[in-house]
This record gives sequence, structure tokens and C-alpha cells, in this order.
Amino acid sequence: MKKKITAIVLCLGMGSTLLAGCEKTPKESIVREKGADSIDKYESGEDIKGALRERLKAPEHYKNESVYENGGLIVDTDADVFVPDVDTVNTYAVSAKEVNQELIDQVTNAFFKEDKIYQSYSYFEWTKDDLQQMITRLKKYKSEGNLDPYDHGKDENGNLQYDIDAMIASYEERLKTAPEQREKVEVKPALNLEYWSKGEGERVKEVDQDRFSGAAETEHGTYQYTVDYALKPDIKFCISKIKDEQKDPMEFSDWTEAEFVLSDPDSPNYIPEASIQKMLNISYEDAKKIAEETVEELGWGLDFTDWDYSVFCHGEQGASEDGMLDAGYQFVFTRNLNGVPITYELSSGGGLEDMDSTLVPWSYERCLVIVGDDGIQEVTLLNPYDIGEIKTENVKLMDFESVINIYEQMMEVSNADILNYESKRTFHIRKIKFGYTRIYDPASDNETGLLVPVWDFFGGFDAVSSDGTQSQHNTGERSSYSFLTINAIDGPKQQIRCERA
Repeated sequence: MKKKITAIVLCLGMGSTLLAGCEKTPKESIVREKGADSIDKYESGEDIKGALRERLKAPEHYKNESVYENGGLIVDTDADVFVPDVDTVNTYAVSAKEVNQELIDQVTNAFFKEDKIYQSYSYFEWTKDDLQQMITRLKKYKSEGNLDPYDHGKDENGNLQYDIDAMIASYEERLKTAPEQREKVEVKPALNLEYWSKGEGERVKEVDQDRFSGAAETEHGTYQYTVDYALKPDIKFCISKIKDEQKDPMEFSDWTEAEFVLSDPDSPNYIPEASIQKMLNISYEDAKKIAEETVEELGWGLDFTDWDYSVFCHGEQGASEDGMLDAGYQFVFTRNLNGVPITYELSSGGGLEDMDSTLVPWSYERCLVIVGDDGIQEVTLLNPYDIGEIKTENVKLMDFESVINIYEQMMEVSNADILNYESKRTFHIRKIKFGYTRIYDPASDNETGLLVPVWDFFGGFDAVSSDGTQSQHNTGERSSYSFLTINAIDGPKQQIRCERA
């Protein structure tokens, strides 16, 4: 790992808007640039002791309103300030955990200890009965005049993109050769297993390249279990319960975080919190216990960090109260290093130095568990870390006032071009968190990096489009999206650099 990765000053979370905004430079440089010798500039504190909040002079709550661009850009900060109860903070080497059979067995045993697991290619193959039900369903839709039952919409010429007659004909053709019942092929989850293709005509043996796809039968129901290692170094484990409520297998259904359905009462996706709670018959405490006990089985040293509701809805147009089929609690688990957690942020992370890079971005470690009335509903595990040695012990940190000065300047800098396509934007920052994030050098190495302390600024925004209509409304109260991430380490102030790593 080249040393230049270690002093990245992070102004994260703004996407294309952030990158464009970096063109504007404040009068005084406010963050330090990457440099070949930057790791040596991370200084240890001089035996500074005492509670971290007191050392940084960080309040419990911070409130301020900054107005820029003649009132067109407003940053409304009314935020609780979260600081871990520790005395000192270190930086740590971090790398991607080796992906091997042992790792896959760890995950499999944590969630499906004694359960039988089958290859999905035969397990989920449609039988004659499945196909006949689908044909009957589509013919019923057609008789009712519903020629676009899955809301595929129309093409540029005004023609329906979903051809219901063609689909009926296709299913009728498949019906001729479909099996009477499914074949269950029991397997041990692993990458690169062979399977029989389900294409038309004679079947051929293929290899599930860098993937595993299976079905696990448990006392709580059947789960789809996938492992995806196609985009190295990223490794993704996904466990999802197959819902009985989903009557039509072709109708899109998915879990959605509550922040996307509770933020805007005027949105078609809005679901009142009372409606979510009404659908839940398991308590928060019981659900949390199930999630914690299961994650503990992994043995990865992950701790509960945060939670919110999650809703299971059907429909191509996204979540809605009418389309809500189920609800649950979503629990977030992250590492905790000597009392300081890795901060969970909605963005998956990963970034490239430039468009010519041939390296695959390295996304953040993730552990999300959704628990409903009948137990675990969905689990997402991404990119487990190996935590290495301490790189800098008791690192020297900026005080809170200095961080806020950078924050208020960078919110203006990074959003300098917003008013080119909006008449007004108001940011609502509702949480300020101190914790770790991972940085790395995407130009040269996508498997090793550094965990550094940062400040994250979470919230939402209201936007008014150039024609004067409200185009976005989010109070930010439940948001897990960080609009700005600032390196907490004190040091020489150099040129601005904006990075997503």
C-alpha cells in the first residue's frame, strides 16, 4: 500500500454535485491533500488524556443556519452531535478479508447451521403447474383490459413495452417441456459449482462463475441464498426470505428502508409510521435480540450500530402504502475499534482515481439484517475486513470548532453549481457523527487501506426546481446519507481534494 492514501481529506457523499463543486476554492485552503509522505504527517497526541468530547470541545447539539448565493443555498444545521465515550483514537491498517471456502462456510453456518441447501437453478425452475397459473393470470389481466400489469410503460413511439400476447405464447411453449415437479439438488454452498442450464432444447452443464445461488429450507421458511464474487475484491452475501404474500412471481417486490417512505408526506411513496407499526407484531427488543444473536454467530466482531423500520412492497413504481405487504426492523452492524465505531453511511463506498482506471472499486464493509414477525427476512453482508496493526496511536485531532469551520465552507464549495439547475436548495443537517471510515488509493491498490477518524454530516434537503416547483422534500430526520465527511485528524492544511473511497 502506498503511503499516499493515508492523508486523504474526505469530502464525501455528494456524487457528481460534489465533484463539480470542487472547482471553486475558498480564500483559505481548508483540507489536506493526498501526498506520498502523508502518513508521516499523522501525528500522535502528546499524551492527551480525558474524555474525547471534552478534548474536542464538542457540544451535545449544534445549531446554525448559513445562507449562500443570495439566499438560493441554505444550510440549516440543527443536529445532535455523537461522540464515542473514549479517551484516545488510533488509525488502523485494513484489508479485504481473503475470500475462500472457510469464509463461505462461516456465513452458511451462521444462518443455516442444520438446514438443507439446494442449487437454485433446479429448485426455482417453473413446473407445469406454475406456468399454467401464469398463463391463466395473464389471460385474466387481458380480459380485464389490463395489458400492462407490471407497469412497464410505453416506448418512445407510444407502444406498450410489455407484450402480453407474446408472453402468453412464450409460457404456453414452455409448458410443453416443463417438469411436473421441481428437482431438488442438495449442495454445499461454494463458488464455481456446476449446474445444468435451463435453456430450450438439450440441457448443458455450466459453471456458476464466481457465484453461488441456492435455496435454504428452514423451520421459518425458504430463503434464497446467493454469494457473488464476480467483481473482485467485492464479495456479497445475500439472504432473502421468499414471501408467501407475493402471489404473482413476475411482480417486482423488495424491501425498502424507512427513510425513503417516511420523509415526505406529499410523495406517492409515503407510508405513515403508524401503518408500519400496525403491521408489526414483534417488539423492537425481540427483533434486535434475534439479529444480534445471529450476527454474533459470524464471529466477525460486529456490533449493533443503528436501526430503522423497513417495508416490503410490491409494484414497479416503488414503495407505497397500498403495495405494502410486510414490515420489519432493519438493524445495522459495524466494527467497533477500541470504543470507536465505523460510521454507517448509506453510500456503498468505493471510488476510482479516474475513468481510465482498470481496478474494480472496493466497497465498504456492510452488515444489514431485517427482522420481521417470523424472524429474519433479509441479510446483506458485504466485504468483511481484516483489521491490521495500529498505524498511528492516539492520533492528533482537530477541535470541533475547526471541523465546523471546514464544514460550513465546504458545504458552499461542494454545492457551488446547484443553482445552475435549481432555483433554491435548503440542506437540513440533523446528525453529526464522529467515527471511522475506510480510505484507500483506488489508483494503485483496491484491497488495502486505512481506517481513519472522520466527522459525518447526515441529513436531507428541500429543492425547488428552476420552474418554481418543489422537486425534493426530505427533512433529514431519519437520514443515513452523509452529505459531507471530514477527516478528523489535525495536520498541515493544504489544497482541497474531494474523494469517495
